[in-house]
Amino acid sequence: MAELHYQQHHQYPHRYPNDPYEQQTSYSTQVVKAATAVTAGGSLLILASLILAGTIIALTIVTPPLVIFSPVLVPAVITVALLSLGFLASGGFGVAAITVLAWIYRYVTGKYPPGADQLDSAPHKIMDKAHEIKDYGQQQISGVQAS
Repeated sequence: MAELHYQQHHQYPHRYPNDPYEQQTSYSTQVVKAATAVTAGGSLLILASLILAGTIIALTIVTPPLVIFSPVLVPAVITVALLSLGFLASGGFGVAAITVLAWIYRYVTGKYPPGADQLDSAPHKIMDKAHEIKDYGQQQISGVQAS
């Protein structure tokens, strides 16, 4: 708000509040903007209606062959989809395997890739948890023998 007030009073000091030329320019600018918007909107509306008409015509033409060939097309589409998914899964697992092998190589050669510190501390965590379970089991056994 303060910036707008600053712009109104300091950017153009020669402006007058009721200047008819400024009002006319503003009105003509609005008319040009409205005409541009109507032209662009109308063009897009006409384009959308042409695309809709083309889609309806194409669907009308393609529907009978699809119904006739559906016993062949449906299994073919399923087969192509399964093959595509199989190749994508195979590629993804291959990339994952290469990434894991590269990580293991870096770990074995001593370059300590990200996550190596967690792998180094894992045996200690497992041993600590095993001792906790052992102590808990001994407490339970001694509690049962005491009662």
